[in-house]
Amino acid sequence: MTDTSVVLENLVKPWHVQVASTTALAGTVANAAAKDDKERQEDGRERVRRKPELREVSAAEGGRSVTVTPWEVLHALGRATVLSRQGAGRGLAEHWGCLKYCQALEGSSGKYMKLSEEGLNPRRHYKTVQSGELGIGFALTVAERIVRKQYPGHTVSVVDADIALQAGWALVGKDVRRRDWVRQRPDFFLEAWKPGEPSKVIPFACKGMHGKTPYAYTQLASASAQVEAVHVGRWNETPVLVTSTELLGQGGITVHILRAPGDGSLVFPPNDPAANADQALDDLNIFPDVRIPDPDGGEGQRVSGFQVQPEQYAWFRRTLARAGAAGLMGFTGGGELTAQYLTKRQGRRHFEGFTHAGTGIVQDVEVEIGGVTFVGTDHVFRLNGTRVEAFSGLAEDLFHYLRDGRVEQFRRQAHALRSSWRSARFEDDWDGPVSLREDGSIMAMSLLPETRRKRRPGKRS
Repeated sequence: MTDTSVVLENLVKPWHVQVASTTALAGTVANAAAKDDKERQEDGRERVRRKPELREVSAAEGGRSVTVTPWEVLHALGRATVLSRQGAGRGLAEHWGCLKYCQALEGSSGKYMKLSEEGLNPRRHYKTVQSGELGIGFALTVAERIVRKQYPGHTVSVVDADIALQAGWALVGKDVRRRDWVRQRPDFFLEAWKPGEPSKVIPFACKGMHGKTPYAYTQLASASAQVEAVHVGRWNETPVLVTSTELLGQGGITVHILRAPGDGSLVFPPNDPAANADQALDDLNIFPDVRIPDPDGGEGQRVSGFQVQPEQYAWFRRTLARAGAAGLMGFTGGGELTAQYLTKRQGRRHFEGFTHAGTGIVQDVEVEIGGVTFVGTDHVFRLNGTRVEAFSGLAEDLFHYLRDGRVEQFRRQAHALRSSWRSARFEDDWDGPVSLREDGSIMAMSLLPETRRKRRPGKRS
């Protein structure tokens, strides 16, 4: 059994993750999509729409590898899934699910990251769950870096696509009249934003797998259908990213990634009150269709999907900002403070009150790392039989802005501070792994001193 202190040290060792994106990959994915279309036609199944003309991400934009620590990957996964409400923990405990991968990743002799012996053990994690969740962590780590290079000087936020879309379209429940159009949608939106400038919106779909490389082509073809469902402005003028993370590649973990160009800017008049993220949202009921223009100037098609029209840009900007604020409050452990940023359809009631044991927590922990105070929540568990404490939170000043509903002030301050944050690793005042993201969120872990507990009468020693 690996010593727990060694596990914590390994979590902050930097390793390379391969990035695969070529013209050949784009062509192979197009062939996989055509094959799937043919099979659907032969079987009498409905053909799916896909984002046309997926292209490679240039080496200048994405590189051919990124250097990252396992702890940074787990932080990205936790931040992205905090509002997903998929696990038994429900709601506020959701992001702690990333901790089950503390021993799943290690480095190879070639300095590339790979699955460890525990990560390869099927008794520990179901493969589908593992590949899906780790696929999110690695994909976001790569995609965020690409978007930062595309939009220098911008902050990049990750927003759960379901949370954002449900403010305008009913995706589940009795309000859904047509089931066909809700099946396909992105996993996340990447919002590149800078105070005083229009946000750039990039729909993003990510998948992961344990199979051989050819399966990545099928996954990317499937992901292209997910991102095709959302259009900001006119049809096919929205940039997208799609990924498939290969966990068992010969050279270690590989993120296969493609893009489609576009603008995706949310342009609206200055000081439009509809864009003010400090103001609460109400659920809208936007008709679920996308308008595909006729190349010959005719009437065009109306197909199912999500289209944000120019008159809705200000509203959508507010939706993204408030969904991002909800995710940060959930990451710090707040129930009511998370609920204030969500509409009824987005799941506000889920975070109101004590909905489940372990989720009715508040931001009751403060830690100081590198001279900065962070406010958040903690989680104590045993790792290899040793008690450890995980902490997730937000820089204190930024937390106070979101606690008080001041999203616009938060965004101005977070953007101003983004370059000052650095990933602290085993600082003198924190003996354990630390990951700090540019939104001011932090995830840290440390050993807890063992305390001898009294045994119940009648129990043998």
